[in-house]
Amino acid sequence: MYKAILLDLGKVLIQFDFKRGYTALEGLCPYAAAEIPRRLAPTGLVERFETGLIEPRAFVAELCGVLDLRVDYEQFRRLWCTIFTEPLLPESMLEGLAARYRLVLVSNTNAIHFETLHQSYPLLRHFHELVLSYQVKAMKPRREIYRVAMERAGCRAEECFYADDIAVYVEAARLLGIDAVRFESREQLEREMKGRGICW
Repeated sequence: MYKAILLDLGKVLIQFDFKRGYTALEGLCPYAAAEIPRRLAPTGLVERFETGLIEPRAFVAELCGVLDLRVDYEQFRRLWCTIFTEPLLPESMLEGLAARYRLVLVSNTNAIHFETLHQSYPLLRHFHELVLSYQVKAMKPRREIYRVAMERAGCRAEECFYADDIAVYVEAARLLGIDAVRFESREQLEREMKGRGICW
């Protein structure tokens, strides 16, 4: 029945915490860590970056202006990527899934984060397709990103199983006919897949 496994990246494959990034920046600008996301929110800057509407160096320059931040591009890259920590799924599971199904990553992310992730987390090499918001110019929960994922998987919606940690994104996939579940833990995901006959 299932021909493709679609997985989210952050908080499904790899844990992250934006507070770590804000804390890394707070000593280099006049704002406390808790104030940084409040100052960024009305600019829409992060959303534009994750939709590929602004290039990395332009993003960093604009963000530095908003926060009165004094860092160069490479220093910012290092600090911005401190949000990522441990993998949440074992590489052996991904390797097994990739041997049996089309394995597709579907993520709202940006060029700076993903370049670092690709270099730092070898488990990403098991994915046959990478459907990244900044490359396809659409962020979840917009249906376009799910349609690209299905096209690249070469599968119909009912042939896809998808896991994401955000309920709204899960529901958006379901509305397109994808069998989607909200990720809570490795153990829960394993139960969901085994219950559907998905093996690895």
